[in-house]
Amino acid sequence: MRVLITGGAGFLGSHLCDRFLAEGHTVIAMDNLITGNTRNIAHLAGNQNFSFIHHDITNYIYINGSIDAVLNFASPASPIDYLKLPIQTLKVGALGTHNALGLALAKNARFLIASTSEIYGDPLEHPQKESYVGNVDPIGPRGVYDEAKRYAEAITMAYHTFHKVDTRIVRIFNTYGPRMRLADGRVVPNFIAQALRGEALTVYGDGAQTRSFQYVSDLIEGLYRLLMSDYTQPVNIGNPTEMTILQFAEAVNEITGNKAGITYKDERIKGDPQTRQPDITRAKAVLGWEPKINLHEGLQKTVEYFREVV
Repeated sequence: MRVLITGGAGFLGSHLCDRFLAEGHTVIAMDNLITGNTRNIAHLAGNQNFSFIHHDITNYIYINGSIDAVLNFASPASPIDYLKLPIQTLKVGALGTHNALGLALAKNARFLIASTSEIYGDPLEHPQKESYVGNVDPIGPRGVYDEAKRYAEAITMAYHTFHKVDTRIVRIFNTYGPRMRLADGRVVPNFIAQALRGEALTVYGDGAQTRSFQYVSDLIEGLYRLLMSDYTQPVNIGNPTEMTILQFAEAVNEITGNKAGITYKDERIKGDPQTRQPDITRAKAVLGWEPKINLHEGLQKTVEYFREVV
């Protein structure tokens, strides 16, 4: 296949480029580099099956020749980014997804939208099934990202039902691994950076809020299987092993050998979900997928990467 990966120089997009090239496909990565970085794809320079286009997909997308699949991963994805870039986040979710779907329609290409567990908001259902409609504050601090992704899902399904575009929707849960940005504001790089600097890890509130962390290679496997399947409804891809933020902090300190411990800040970040855990029954049944990498193994690989950049 010849595939276009928007956001291709980002954390997830660059790993997708690697996977599709490894499978023998031709890959075009597109990114405006607002949060992506060409360092993530520098190792692909000289690969005759890979090319990069510097472009903002909120503007019209032109690709010469045939395209078999469009994977739309273009969006700021961490709170520190979408709080700084609220308009750009909304535009890429709306205009960018519209343009990417228009390209898929014109090229008769399969389309996959990277949605997120954030569309469930601060969930009242636990764990979260794909049938859960969410508990989202549209004007809260996370609203620009949550609503951009909810809109992206809606327009994707509209193109599927009205234009008969062959679409896929993946709802991605917390993912970590090499090529995350050191200062992107999310808990994994925050904790690892503090630990490698020998600092106490900062936990907000009492640390009882929960997350479910999946290693990036598990996610990429799920994405590849979903694109190659014939399933058009949303699919959660995440690790259902739930843990508290405090437990996660303790795991990071153990793996890095950090003796500085943990410090607490009383305030809980506004809009921060109290729980997050995917129900992956659908992914197991439809894709035969479930995560393989345990937290200890994944964190070791991620810490090795961050030792080079801290």
